[in-house]
Amino acid sequence: MADGPRQGVVKKFLIAFDFDDTVIAANSDLYICRLAPQGEIPQHIKALYSKHGWTHYMSAIFTYLHENGTVPDDMLRCMREIDFINGMKGLFHFLNDNNFDIIIISDSNSVFIDCILTSAGVAPLVQKVYTNPAKFDEKGQLHLDCYHLQDWCNLSTVNLCKGHILKTHVEEQRKIGVEYDVVCYVGDGSNDVCPCLKLSSRDIAFPRVGYKLMSELDRRHEEVNAKVIPWQSGSDIMEALQTEVLTA
Repeated sequence: MADGPRQGVVKKFLIAFDFDDTVIAANSDLYICRLAPQGEIPQHIKALYSKHGWTHYMSAIFTYLHENGTVPDDMLRCMREIDFINGMKGLFHFLNDNNFDIIIISDSNSVFIDCILTSAGVAPLVQKVYTNPAKFDEKGQLHLDCYHLQDWCNLSTVNLCKGHILKTHVEEQRKIGVEYDVVCYVGDGSNDVCPCLKLSSRDIAFPRVGYKLMSELDRRHEEVNAKVIPWQSGSDIMEALQTEVLTA
């Protein structure tokens, strides 16, 4: 993604992560549903997903949970239960020690991600989180907004084009004198295809083994410029970065 070197800039590396099923070993939006009565979301709410998209669907779930007595502490406690994928916490510390900026680009929400990162003690290591903003109101109901509304990318959801966010982050950092020698993207799902296609030949795409992103990048291999390195744990990513970036 980076162009040629320029004088007078700080040289760093950038690694962007998806969150659900990439940093953590669950989908946080699905995990919260265990707080519903009998752990089940009614069919009329499930039907909203196909009609109106994920963000509208999750807003309806948060309303349903609130109406059935779920309070903010219940939701935050539920989020703190979720494990990180093996080796991910160690990877974040490794990245912080080796001149990487860490960002997260996720279709989850700001309340869930902040809770999980803070509980794990890694929030200070993350430069920026790009996600759907959320907040509890005075009655304790969680409200969710779209990160943005886009109509330019058919690989992405209407509320979150990860490729656009990644490209914009790199451009904004360049304006303040930070230039990335290598940009990496770590993900698992089909909504991670767009940012991977934005990467240049000097960059690295890390698709999780056995998940949709890996098969999509294989199917679109002629569109992929970056090196593709599949992973199963944070340790796999760490080893690849040591070989491909830090000692290259």
